[in-house]
Amino acid sequence: MAESAHETIPRRRPARESAARTYPRALPIVPVRARGLTIEGADGRRHLDCHSGAGTLVLGHNHPVVLEATRRVLDSGAPLHVPDHATPVEDAFVTELLGTLPPGLAGHARVRFCGPGEGDAVRTALRLVRAATGRTEILALTCARACHGATAWAESGLDGLRSGTPRPAGVLLEPVGYEGGVLPAPDAWTRRVRQLTAARSVPLIADESHTGVGRTGAFWAVEHSGVTPDVMVLSGAVGGSLPLAAVVHRDDLGAAGPGTPSGALRGNQLAMAAGAATLSYVRANGLARRAAVLGARMLDRLRGLAAEFPCVGDVRGRGLMIGVELVDADADGDGDGDGDGEGERDRPGPAGLVEPVVAASRPPVPALALAGSHRPAPGLALAGSRRPAPGLALAVRRECLRRGLVVETGGRHAGEVRLLPPLTISDEQAAAVLDRLADALAAARDRTGRHGPPYPPGNLSRPAS
Repeated sequence: MAESAHETIPRRRPARESAARTYPRALPIVPVRARGLTIEGADGRRHLDCHSGAGTLVLGHNHPVVLEATRRVLDSGAPLHVPDHATPVEDAFVTELLGTLPPGLAGHARVRFCGPGEGDAVRTALRLVRAATGRTEILALTCARACHGATAWAESGLDGLRSGTPRPAGVLLEPVGYEGGVLPAPDAWTRRVRQLTAARSVPLIADESHTGVGRTGAFWAVEHSGVTPDVMVLSGAVGGSLPLAAVVHRDDLGAAGPGTPSGALRGNQLAMAAGAATLSYVRANGLARRAAVLGARMLDRLRGLAAEFPCVGDVRGRGLMIGVELVDADADGDGDGDGDGEGERDRPGPAGLVEPVVAASRPPVPALALAGSHRPAPGLALAGSRRPAPGLALAVRRECLRRGLVVETGGRHAGEVRLLPPLTISDEQAAAVLDRLADALAAARDRTGRHGPPYPPGNLSRPAS
């Protein structure tokens, strides 16, 4: 009997491709069709996709406005790749992008295209501020969970962490953490960082690669705090499901000259067309506000899990960027043995930035790292935090897949289950997602010996009381 595609393709891949692949091992699906929230495998099974291309598909799979925009470019006979050349497609994208920016930046912003990845955009932003200031080091503020005193560390970092160290060329922050866990930076803290950087003429760089285009309930996540950054790093959703990245900056920061181009793949016309269509659709249909309202309902229901299941350590997020942290309900500590942060190792952050791994504890406050010299600032941690349970998170992901739901794990020690649905998800679909997740959590708990009553279904069609 001949093998089917869903059997043959996964069997051939290990002999052909790098073992570094992660998603296929965790999610053994051979996608052949997709639309909106739904993805269909070669075996005919359909799944609700709450991974959404790591959150980049804000309109879901194959949205009609994206398909129409790319078809128009293909049918026009226009070149598909023209780095740095002015084209009607690029002009339309830039016009749409400038119309979405925070008011304090929109009137005097410049757009610089680069290679299509987040790393390309971060490197371009760092080169920009280094050229503008004549300094080299970058202070990276990461939304890890740290102890009281992070604002003081930020101030000392801006003035030089030790005698003789110059002020940094820029400060890089994520309004909502991603790689280290879905961790929103406190708005008051972000405003304080803006005050400190402005007072010292240090450019503030907001990395919106994972948070932009409405995902967090505002068009750009930095808008929650009312802060206007000097530079914005854009990738992911900005390409409307196709690879595209850019840096938006204050016009005076580019006065030093054009700088070194970042990658040859910076003129993808299909991505610009898809991006312009996506930006326009999200803005015209109020999808950021929709994400805020629905996300709040989902978070409200999910937070009930913490009371029902001792293994749910935290539920956090903003808009439709949600993380559920799973922990060892029977153990204390930070996952490294003693909970005091000793022995934690530095790990590479975006574009090679040094980022301390920091223990989890409430409330979330950004930690610090110096980039450029690759010298980390002292890590901040609290003792007594609960140990992540990556094995349980993997079990929940497997149980979700059995129930037709695609989620991803990440965060501290991969102990977080992430929900990143498209902004077009309906109330009914959101309820189905949470029902399947709750069922999967109960099944994983039972298989791993955890205890606690199953989480009851809820109704997301009305606001939470």
